[in-house]
This record gives sequence, C-alpha cells and structure tokens, in this order.
Amino acid sequence: MSLLRQRGHADSGKVGMVELFFDLVFVFAVTQLSHSLLKKLDMQGALQTGLLFMATWWVWIYTVWATNWFDPEKKQVRAALFALLVAGLLMSVSIPRAFTDLGWLFGASILLQQVGRTVAMLACSRGDNPSLRRNFMRMIVWLTASGALWVAGGLAAPESRMAWWLAALAVDLAAPMLLYYVPGLQRSTMADWNVDGSHMAERCALFIIIALGESLLVTGATFAELPFDSATVGAFLLAVLGTILMWWLYFDHGLEQGHHRIVHSATPGRHARNSYTYLHIPIVAGIIVGAVGDELVLSHPHHGNAAAMAAIIGGPLLFLCGTALFKWLAQTRALPPLSHLLGIALLLVLAALALPLHLSPLLAAGLTVLVLLFVAVWESCVLR
Repeated sequence: MSLLRQRGHADSGKVGMVELFFDLVFVFAVTQLSHSLLKKLDMQGALQTGLLFMATWWVWIYTVWATNWFDPEKKQVRAALFALLVAGLLMSVSIPRAFTDLGWLFGASILLQQVGRTVAMLACSRGDNPSLRRNFMRMIVWLTASGALWVAGGLAAPESRMAWWLAALAVDLAAPMLLYYVPGLQRSTMADWNVDGSHMAERCALFIIIALGESLLVTGATFAELPFDSATVGAFLLAVLGTILMWWLYFDHGLEQGHHRIVHSATPGRHARNSYTYLHIPIVAGIIVGAVGDELVLSHPHHGNAAAMAAIIGGPLLFLCGTALFKWLAQTRALPPLSHLLGIALLLVLAALALPLHLSPLLAAGLTVLVLLFVAVWESCVLR
C-alpha cells in the first residue's frame, strides 16, 4: 500500500493533527532562539542566532515537504514524525549552548533529522513514482554533504565552529536553487516537484502563527513581572499592537494571494521553493527579532543602545521586506506593493535617525508601530 498522499480529493491537502503536534517542538525552538539573541545582543550574537535559526527553519521546511508528499495519517509516517520530534527536541535543547559545549548535539541532530528523514522517504516510496524516488536520492547526497559539515562544526573548536556551519548552510541554501544536481542523476525539473499548494501554504502560515504566538508569550511573561506604570503599560500595548499588525499584514492579504498563486500555478513546486521555502525566512526572522525588541522596550522603555534599536526597528523591517517580496511574487506585478516599499523606506529613515535624535526605546517602538499601521491601512483601503 502506498504511503503517498492521494491527490485530488477535497481534503487531500489537509494538515493533520500529528503535524500540528510535531510543530510544538518548534514553538520551543523559536523561544530558545529569541532568548539566545536577548542574552547576547551584539553582532556576534546576531550572527550566531541567525545561523541557528536558518538551520532550524531548514529542518522544519524539509519536514513540511515530506508531509506534503506522504500521508501523515499512515502509521509509518506518524512513527517517522515522532522520531523527528524527539530529534528536534534535542536540537532545540542544544540551541543556547550550540556555540559552547553542545555543538556536537546540535550538529548530530541536524544530520539525523535531515538524512534520516530522506532515507525513510526513499524507503517508503518503493514502487511509487520513479522521478520522485530519484529526487530523494539527490536530496540524500546533498543533505549528507551538509550534515557532515554540521557535525564537523559541532565537533570543532568553538572559535572555528561558525566557519564550518556557514559552509553547511551554504550547501543547504544552494541545493534547491541548483535543483539538487548530482552527477549521474542530473538535476530535478520543476515538473518533478509536484506539491499540494493548499497544504504548503497552510503549513507555512502555521509557522507564522508559531512565531507570532511566541512573541505574545514573551510580551505577556515580561509584562507580568514588571510594575504597572505608564511606560510599562504603554510598551505592553505597543508590543501587542505590533504583533496584531504583523498578523494583519500577512493573513489579511498575503496568505490569500500566496495560496491562490501556488494552487493555480502550472509549476507549484517553483512557488513552494521560492515563496515558501526561501521568502518566509525573513518573515519569520523578523517576528523573532521583533519579539526581542518588544522585551527590551518593556524592560528598559527609557534607555536603549544601538543593539536595542536594531532589534526594535530591525525586526519589523525584516518582516516587512519578506512580506513585500512574498506578495510581489504572489501578485506577479512589476514591483512589490507600494505601501510596503514606503513602509520599508520609513523604517530605514527611522533606523538612521534613532541614535542621532536620542530616541527612547518606547518612542522608537511607537513610531515603528505607526509605520506598520500606515502600511496595513493603506493596503486594506487600496485592496478593498
């Protein structure tokens, strides 16, 4: 009996409960990432956290592709997801110490998940689509190469770990763009990457919810431990409003546009790769960095340094850039939405003036939220 999803039914692209259960590990991972950045809010900390985020995202998105092909309601697929859940939990536990004493665990869990999942996919597809099996073979080659670099970096001295892991990430990023070219197996074609567009769009939207939910959790937990004075209450309201506006900017139009584009495309695999595998990276990263900025504003509303301003303004800026590119590809227009371009320009101006004008974190956060509100209102008025 085939373990692949049976396409063409009304609910063939439905996200299963076991997939949502699997995602709980990544709620923890996102929390670990934001806390790690908050504890080391400098250039080195930002680079390290960014690298760990990219590795975490890559593990998750490959699993999304896997459950897009394979039916999570089948017992064998569920068992594989449970095994990945355990490995993902170990990966998440190691995030705060990945650049100290637990690099080996982070690297080993990446290799185990990426290669183990793909080997299982190859085994489970025996007797099915030959082109799909060849894709899995190509993926095994690329993921084994990057996984070896993740492990080597984890075993290397902490001072050289970044170089090893940047090389591993470069391999991971290049693989889909090069269509997993392997001598003898050649490269994939976009026709080979037949995905269910509804499932892909919904799964990535759920990760946005994970990131936004983590932002609210950080805001609530921090606010609960602080005195209820005017500055703290103001910072709390701004953090919540900023999170709501990020939700609005993605889900009010972006989700619908992206879903329509991938479902009605002749090459859904191309859009799954470009719009969902790559362009969701800055969207999620922006939410995580924004959550760090919210906590800084709550804790220190009146005094902030350059690193704090970078988080407060940079998070929404990253999010807006990713959302603009995502909507641009979905709408196939000559330029990204004008509202988003103006919002990006305003945030860049704000970032340039924040320190010279000695803006407080609370005021910088307020102006950032005003920019997001401006973009959301403009887009809603134009598209309604």
